[in-house]
Amino acid sequence: MNDIVIIALAGFTTGITTVLFGFGGGFVVVPFVYQLILRQPELAGNAMHVAVATSTAVMIFNAGWVSYRNWRAGKLAAQTLFPLLWFIAIGAVVGSCLAGILSEKIVRALFILYMLATISDCLLRKGFFRGSARRRLSLPVVTGGGMVIGMIAALLGVGGSVMTVPLLRRHGYEMQECVSASNPLSLPVALCGAVTYAVIGWHSIPLSGFLGFISLKILGLLVLTGWAGIVFSRRAIPAVPDVWYA
Repeated sequence: MNDIVIIALAGFTTGITTVLFGFGGGFVVVPFVYQLILRQPELAGNAMHVAVATSTAVMIFNAGWVSYRNWRAGKLAAQTLFPLLWFIAIGAVVGSCLAGILSEKIVRALFILYMLATISDCLLRKGFFRGSARRRLSLPVVTGGGMVIGMIAALLGVGGSVMTVPLLRRHGYEMQECVSASNPLSLPVALCGAVTYAVIGWHSIPLSGFLGFISLKILGLLVLTGWAGIVFSRRAIPAVPDVWYA
């Protein structure tokens, strides 16, 4: 019962962060799911893979729904999404393939380093809290940066929003624009990652209720509570000034 409550709270929180910050899964979901799976002896050896795989699947639903709502509301700008989205998709394919090669320990260590580096980058580098003059993304940033974002995001199940939001922010975009763009930019990562983890994890889990490395039970609970969090945040959380948003 405690496990269900913990996962439900994680899902609800993910729904809120999807709307507010564009973080549709991994940053919140992976640590909770990892600790839950780690306590099950028959799954402990694949705990990180299950956590990352389930996180990527959650992002399909959360980021997909918010992207659709933002599209209907006219909040998505094609010039912001393209061609960055295509290069993120290419990187996501590479990252998904690496996920099947690297061990549990390496993926876990990379996830921890990623979290520390991301938080430090936002706090220490200039241009995030106050923003800067708007400028176009250069070709090297779109191509190389896009592929790196896609690769890291698919490998660690984090969607890419934690990287795309600071990237756009430092190029002069308002926080609301960054968040609106980050959800559709996460979709190629979520789709590529979920399909790859379903394939490479086929027959790797000795229990029912799994699609490859994806835990269908945890996925269902996270999606339902995540949508509840999305609805709550849209109706109950008011708009905030840009600098507070950052």
